[in-house]
Amino acid sequence: MNLLIKILITSGLVLLIANFMPGVHVAGFTTALIVAIVLGLLNIFIKPILVILTLPVTILTLGLFLLVINALMILLCTKIVGGFSVDTFWTALFFSIILSVLQSIMNGILGEGK
Repeated sequence: MNLLIKILITSGLVLLIANFMPGVHVAGFTTALIVAIVLGLLNIFIKPILVILTLPVTILTLGLFLLVINALMILLCTKIVGGFSVDTFWTALFFSIILSVLQSIMNGILGEGK
């Protein structure tokens, strides 16, 4: 049940960010739902491999390279999900930062009720 709520919140946040951020395009709520699921799967299976492969660069940049990996996950998601597009790498970087911050805020709000 908790996973379903997180997916619904992420899809809502994707729609919200797409409405306010130029360069991010989402066809509708169904597409945003698919984006949330695909991003979750990419973060589970692909991101850890990229983090391990780029560990020296991540250490050298004091963890800032993880932002680049997050942007690459967004760009990979645009290739997989039709109806979701991000114009540039920099837009994907800002989108991933904003999405992460908003997800943290929402997780904090929902976590207080426990």
